[in-house]
Amino acid sequence: MINRLAVFGATGDLAARYLLPALVALRAAGHLGDQLQLTGASREDWSSEQYREWVTVQLERHGGPGPVDAREAIAASARYLRADVTDPADVAAVIAGDGPIAVYLALPPALFPRAVTALHAAGLPTGSRVVLEKPFGEDLASAQELNRLLAELVPEQAVFRVDHFLAMTTVQNVLGSRLANRVLEPIWNSTHIAEVEIIWDETLALEGRAGYYDHVGALKDMVQNHLLQLLCLVAMEPPITLGERDLRDRKVDVLRSVRPLTEYDVVHRTRRARYLPGKVAGHDIPAYADEAGVSPQRRTETYAEVELELDSWRWAGTVFRLRSGKALEADRKQVAVRFRAVPHLPFGHSGEALPNVLRFNLEPEGLALDLTGIGAHAHELTPLSLTAGMEPPGLPAYGRLLLDVLRGDPALSIRGDEAEEAWRVLEPVLSAWEKELVPLEEYPAGSQGPPPRQQYTDGLRRREDLLHDPALLPEDI
Repeated sequence: MINRLAVFGATGDLAARYLLPALVALRAAGHLGDQLQLTGASREDWSSEQYREWVTVQLERHGGPGPVDAREAIAASARYLRADVTDPADVAAVIAGDGPIAVYLALPPALFPRAVTALHAAGLPTGSRVVLEKPFGEDLASAQELNRLLAELVPEQAVFRVDHFLAMTTVQNVLGSRLANRVLEPIWNSTHIAEVEIIWDETLALEGRAGYYDHVGALKDMVQNHLLQLLCLVAMEPPITLGERDLRDRKVDVLRSVRPLTEYDVVHRTRRARYLPGKVAGHDIPAYADEAGVSPQRRTETYAEVELELDSWRWAGTVFRLRSGKALEADRKQVAVRFRAVPHLPFGHSGEALPNVLRFNLEPEGLALDLTGIGAHAHELTPLSLTAGMEPPGLPAYGRLLLDVLRGDPALSIRGDEAEEAWRVLEPVLSAWEKELVPLEEYPAGSQGPPPRQQYTDGLRRREDLLHDPALLPEDI
């Protein structure tokens, strides 16, 4: 197990909200001892003592109910160096020491290539590992180039392209529910499942993250990585084991099976929008275009929706809908598996049998199954719901990921070919959106999102023309 951790971007929001509390959780659970050496690096001209004070404040704010002694131990283990992550000399000073080191790049994705190049020039000790946050690259070409740079630095198994969604308890239970229960696996296919919705709707607006978010938007921030990862776990074939090779091979199979989207498909099966002024939970929210740090001419979306189909024996005919939006009326974060209706109801006109829906709720974590049963009167149909809570996880998601990094288990990290396949799936969407083939809609903050398709008006009639005359695509646009 590696006991040296260097975090570049150590004074940022990711470190404060997630990485430092994760280290406290690992310490409190007995996974880390006094041997941990934590080095923070960033552009602030701080001393190590100033950084420890900052760490203490952040842990009081974001560290949760972790033991005080664990917080104090993590703060005491930290040292700080002012560093430019693109300067090999600065990088060499940060990683200097005996033995392998885990290097966490808690940085904007645009800096990854230069940071990896600097690490290569500085020279990583044998056995070291590199951790990168999402999104991995900005498109397929940049992801391929970044993979090439990483391959020159460390072996693939030492690269951790982390996605904390994969370490969430409910996400893990997608696999547990499928693979450990005989009642589900025989019906886990298109014969019985009509559609799967993977949704991450949040009331949270921009919250001061324009410097990052306005360069990526909802499609790259959520759909391209988090939601495609959930798609993989829902749709993959049962792996032989949950080891890194078997699990990741099956996930790549899913991405390779996604039917390529034509421009006509993108027009017909994707939507993008951004929020207007409104109220969320009683608070006034300005229009996205008026948020501090936003450049309206970028036309960044805060809502993205994509419908996909898989060309595979198991899933032909099932629709997978991936959606994420900001500043919406309510938080709705779930995987909803919607089963097909039964072929016949012997109850006459005694009500409607609603589709069975199995919901994996991500926040708060839990399971729910919507059924139809008999009501108070004979043959009267009524909806039923079975719910199950979950025990609090032993470690937060980032704690699980950091433990895997330090132990060297890449099963829950994203392999290089998987990262490229995810971009391949969404490259046609990025291209068509850049050509303005899909209009940028608007919705009031605090609403349910953009209006239903049938309510589209003048700005969308061109879209309807395209749907009814594919010959217009792409030459005539």
